[in-house]
Amino acid sequence: MSSAMRNKVQRKFKMRGYTLKIDALSEILGFLSRFPDAEDEALDLLLDELHHLALKSSILDKEPVQRVVSLLLEAEAAVEESPTTSGYGSGSALKIIDAFDVPKFRYDSIKKLFHKYSGKLPIHGDASAKVALYRDRFLLLHQRVSRDPHFSKPVFNSEISNYGSCQISPIQSLVGQTGKRWVMGLISQLEDGHFYLEDLTAAVEVDLSNARITTGFFVENTIVLAEGELLLDGIFQVKTCGFPPLEDREKSVATFAGIDFFGGGSLTKEETIRLAELERGAVNDMFVILSDVWLDNEETMEKLETILSGYENENVVPSLFVFMGNFCSQPCNISFNSYSSIRSQFGKLGKMIAAHQRLKEHSRFLFIPGPDDIGPSNVLPRCSLPKYITEELQNHIPNAVFLSNPCRIKYYTQEIVIFRQDLLYRMRRSCLMPPSTEETSDPFEHLVATITHQSHLCPLPLSVQPIIWNFDHCLHLHPTPQTIVLGDRSEQKAFKYTGITCFNPGSFSNDFTFIAYRPCSQEVELSAV
Repeated sequence: MSSAMRNKVQRKFKMRGYTLKIDALSEILGFLSRFPDAEDEALDLLLDELHHLALKSSILDKEPVQRVVSLLLEAEAAVEESPTTSGYGSGSALKIIDAFDVPKFRYDSIKKLFHKYSGKLPIHGDASAKVALYRDRFLLLHQRVSRDPHFSKPVFNSEISNYGSCQISPIQSLVGQTGKRWVMGLISQLEDGHFYLEDLTAAVEVDLSNARITTGFFVENTIVLAEGELLLDGIFQVKTCGFPPLEDREKSVATFAGIDFFGGGSLTKEETIRLAELERGAVNDMFVILSDVWLDNEETMEKLETILSGYENENVVPSLFVFMGNFCSQPCNISFNSYSSIRSQFGKLGKMIAAHQRLKEHSRFLFIPGPDDIGPSNVLPRCSLPKYITEELQNHIPNAVFLSNPCRIKYYTQEIVIFRQDLLYRMRRSCLMPPSTEETSDPFEHLVATITHQSHLCPLPLSVQPIIWNFDHCLHLHPTPQTIVLGDRSEQKAFKYTGITCFNPGSFSNDFTFIAYRPCSQEVELSAV
């Protein structure tokens, strides 16, 4: 085996946080020699399988490598004896994922690896779960920033040294230091009227009154990069403040190859290439997305009938209809007692859909609860609508799917996140300072910038929007998905931000607007009736 291959093996293992002993390296090279035309694929497969082992140390000897090699060779022999088709079946181009099924990963800042949480997560977490929520958010962004050349630690006389002034200092190290420093921390209000930046080492009071800020909504709980100077009174005077820089999706995926953050299942390189070709060829597939479908409003139901009839008469019917709440014009709170009427209204909707035979047979229907719909509470993520409410509709439309809010869709290789929340109004109300107008004055563009840079769907304070501590990972956006659907009662909008397609279908019951989305080209059609 050539020295180039030896170096490649050692480099790839080092990227995953492993150090190889000589006997382990020899075992790996022997395994790769069996696949002269597919060495890279075999190496990636070996690394993926090693990641699932419970290893005692990141320094690998022959024993764990030999164990994985034996498993892979046995699997190959079994496939040769009884060959079967692999990959996605004809009906699995579209995978719908409930938020409570999204796998949880935690970042190890020492080994620089993500570890999958394997235990059962309780809904009611203890105090340590709340601490872990903030720590996981911070570490998720910190590992991303550490790969950005502007904030990397200088290496000898390399070109990166030009950015030496942007190296991030732990807040604890500010004591006794003079001059400008860059820090990264979470904005919190530890005392009334006094704001602080917190990282994993300490907290420092900040003065944001003269800070120059970037695009986005700066609210409590957001994680920021700040340039400034510690004054004699112990307050950090911020000169420049912005969100952590984004990372290309391809770079994030390549850095942690084989890890299924999204929950749609990991794919081999061959499957990814094949599915990408199928995705490009699926030019007729279309998703119709509506938000605020009030079933107790006659005009809304008439307009919905118009939409269904229109698509029924098209040559190719939409592959998916997404109905987002609220499904009632009145909030379903403690004083609400018309549950039987909501149940019957869902039944009427089921009859309406069933009357369009082509849609019933060839389309799928997805229902996502809104913030004021029936449910145990207003915390995120919200569970799906109760079976009692949806039973009559499912009798008419057996392939209707009721999911959590938020939820995820994997369409071939494309990752789509759907979230129904009146986020824009609440983010604007919670702002600590007016948003910058240098790049844009559009509130929706500020909202998109905020959630993508924070890698989180709802970076509001927990006092404004409660979140189940143990399931905060369901709202993470890492790696950044290709498409984000933000169902909001504000006006209909679409915005492409650094290659991410984001759109709001608007309030159907108020404005009668909706979105027709073609996933193969990521084309968004702003529609209305």
